[in-house]
Amino acid sequence: MTVSFRARLKAGETLIGTMVTIPTPSVAEILADVGFDWLFIDGEHGALGTSDVLGILQAVGDRVPCIVRVPAAEESPIKRVLDLGAAGIIVPQTNTAEQVADVVRYSRYAPIGARGVGLGRAHGYGLRFQEYMDTANEEVVVIVQAEHADAVKNIEAMVAVPGIDAVLLGPYDLAASLGKMGQINDPVVTGAIDRVTAACQKVNMPLGIFGVTADAVRPPIEQGYTLIAVSVDTLFLGTAAKTMLSQLR
Repeated sequence: MTVSFRARLKAGETLIGTMVTIPTPSVAEILADVGFDWLFIDGEHGALGTSDVLGILQAVGDRVPCIVRVPAAEESPIKRVLDLGAAGIIVPQTNTAEQVADVVRYSRYAPIGARGVGLGRAHGYGLRFQEYMDTANEEVVVIVQAEHADAVKNIEAMVAVPGIDAVLLGPYDLAASLGKMGQINDPVVTGAIDRVTAACQKVNMPLGIFGVTADAVRPPIEQGYTLIAVSVDTLFLGTAAKTMLSQLR
């Protein structure tokens, strides 16, 4: 029996993924073949639209869990990507317990939520409707981002909301909201990160983080972070090309 990504996350398994931003399914196919535990499909920043996300899910969604970051903590984008068959969602700029509760409500079917019922790819376009409905509440992953000073202030109340599966720290946006643009190692920023970390670990809430390099994510892993997104498809391409060119010049 295949263990769901949500079950692995809640069990505390360290799950290594990378971010997909290029609107070409073949890029996601290459990354899926590398062996990542999950793919972070970024529908918030960059060029990925609904049809691009659909193409990526069709190409690799059955091979590797694809967690889609929606553009906002709103009902429409959440139900749209879940109906496309995403294994879960990452919701940016969630800064209050009320926002988190709304996200859970939009993501779970009744009686524990109010997700709209449709016939999408997730439901086999209707052919596997009941099968999906029977398992979605147990298998769909709901991740909220703590990436603003307001989220830090409210983090204890946010992690007390039933139904969220992990908190993903956004260090760069958090630094910007604290007046420390790009200064993710500034004591003000690290202090805020420490507060989020402590609040999550107190209630055994899985913690996630994004880092550009392996060295950037090793310290969080040592601190107990388990949902890890490292680097971006564009950086893999650009860095490898630059390295090759420098070897020949």
